[in-house]
Amino acid sequence: MTDLSLLAQSAKAWPFELARALDKRVNQQVKAGQRAADDPVVFETGYGPSGLPHIGTFGEVVRTTMVRHAFEVLTGGKIPTRLICISDDMDGMRKVPPTVPNPEKLEPWLQKPLTAVPDPFGTHESYGAHMNARLCAFLDQFGFQYEFVSATECYKSGRFDPMLLRAAEKFDEIMAVMLPTLGAERQATYSPFLPISPSTGRVLYVPMKHVDAAKGEITFVDEDGSDATLPVTGGNVKMQWKPDFGMRWAALGVDFEMFGKDHQANAPIYSRIAKILGHRPPEQYVYELFLDDKGEKISKSKGNGISVEEWLAYAPDESLSLFQFQKPRVAKKLYFDVIPKAVDEYLTFLEKYPDEDPARQLENPVWHIHSGNPPRADVPVSFALLLNLVAVANPDDKSQLWGFISRYAPEASAETHPLLDRLAGYAMRYYRDFILPAKTYRAPTDKERAAMQDLSARFKAFDEDPTPENLQTLTFAVGKEHEFENLRDWFKALYEVLLGQAQGPRFGSFAALYGVENTARLIDEAMAR
Repeated sequence: MTDLSLLAQSAKAWPFELARALDKRVNQQVKAGQRAADDPVVFETGYGPSGLPHIGTFGEVVRTTMVRHAFEVLTGGKIPTRLICISDDMDGMRKVPPTVPNPEKLEPWLQKPLTAVPDPFGTHESYGAHMNARLCAFLDQFGFQYEFVSATECYKSGRFDPMLLRAAEKFDEIMAVMLPTLGAERQATYSPFLPISPSTGRVLYVPMKHVDAAKGEITFVDEDGSDATLPVTGGNVKMQWKPDFGMRWAALGVDFEMFGKDHQANAPIYSRIAKILGHRPPEQYVYELFLDDKGEKISKSKGNGISVEEWLAYAPDESLSLFQFQKPRVAKKLYFDVIPKAVDEYLTFLEKYPDEDPARQLENPVWHIHSGNPPRADVPVSFALLLNLVAVANPDDKSQLWGFISRYAPEASAETHPLLDRLAGYAMRYYRDFILPAKTYRAPTDKERAAMQDLSARFKAFDEDPTPENLQTLTFAVGKEHEFENLRDWFKALYEVLLGQAQGPRFGSFAALYGVENTARLIDEAMAR
């Protein structure tokens, strides 16, 4: 066992906690003869291809990838792992998405499997195939290592056949699990099997007239009113989503899956179905859902959240991974205001990492974000500081920002510090779209005016080394001399009067970056307003 594997035995970061539970599961199954020691450990995430991949898709895959890597480190890489991303593309199309071209042309295809619906974009053989391609492209841009699996292919190729035949044998047991969870009206029509109509090709929600377990066949009333008998194999039938969850676990030998809190009530059902079909349910992890700025659950239909594309327009993807890593079992607000904080927290963790001892490094989020190999990143200017620099410099392009940055950090350039260069572009875009429209400058009180004028005069006469620390000390001293009982009020006044916002970075750091003379001029202009 390597030193890193030993450290992983006691690491407190949540991916390691899950990895240890998974390791315990594997050892138990090996001892019981239920698996070979070198059988791959299967991680799974699911995707509904009726819509585009979204921030929840990213979160589920990035978090599962973190657990997978933690498990590989814990076990010293001796046990192979697989990450399956399965698309539920045999589901019937319940409604036509309003965003597709010529949506009226898809109306006749309602309730047909998504992989039987024509592709309105004209790029793939079906709507389901198009959305699956979008999923893979989405995951590939982040470098995830995964195996894509199509539910349609599993049903049609026979991969699910053994479990479907077993489900026919265990039909009554499955019904005994499902019926108590349904209302009386739904109980009367419920079946865990959803046949594909021989006459219309639609996914049917109809009761079974007969289930022949010996033959592996079901009989039901088709849409044309006639009795129809189909084998449960060969893609003729799919399962209702709750039994399908458990069946999929059994058929694919899934060892680990995480899902949102909206699945928590149904998780015991999934597990019971898997057990009925002869498979130990996987280790499971329930994460909290994101909230919008009003504390309401984010919903794709409401459009009250942030898309991955929107986040990446203003910040690097590592900051989004950090947001997903932190406290996954706590409901967090996900809206545009959280982006700058996430960026600076990522930079802080990245800066600390090289100087931490190995045990501490395993607790650092960047270890998990970068699969144990975080880059060395020297970013001498925080994102918050860049935002405030943009606010006062009002640059037309990044090169103007670099004029200030290079004076503040002479060793830095766009070529030597590409991450900082990207952050400068993000800051310009974020400031333009979110900070500028909300800016409200206020006039200083008489006390504040006197203090700010004093600060301006001292900046003009400043002849020491203009380091952030020296300028912060001077600003602090001025506030104290002008009898601000709570110096937070003094700094808050500087932000509100000079920058038009209630919060900002350390004022000394800002003055050092913007320049002492420029900062004095900024104060004078604010006083003249």
